[in-house]
Amino acid sequence: MNNDKLDLQSTDITAMNIEKIASLFPNCVTETADGKRIDFDLLKQELSTEIVEGNKERYRLEWPGKREAIVTANIPTNKTLRPVREDSVDFDTTENIYIEVSIRPSTYCCC
Repeated sequence: MNNDKLDLQSTDITAMNIEKIASLFPNCVTETADGKRIDFDLLKQELSTEIVEGNKERYRLEWPGKREAIVTANIPTNKTLRPVREDSVDFDTTENIYIEVSIRPSTYCCC
């Protein structure tokens, strides 16, 4: 396996989701200098049978940083996991995977 030919850029999930929404609700998508964006107020109205005036009360699981975590999870990355065949046992036939992670203190913040 030649690792030099791997595409290290992950899929832009946010852009894919915007395209899916655009195919169903084209009037809810706007173009900005940064690309396509969803008009969420209009999308809420499109999906409602009543006039949408604001947030309705509902049960939700919330925590500080939840919105930032969702945004971060959808950011494309240029990192990838690569197998280390020489350290593997029966790499081609096993159905198990072991992932070892080392976190550098200067790049990790637990808030």
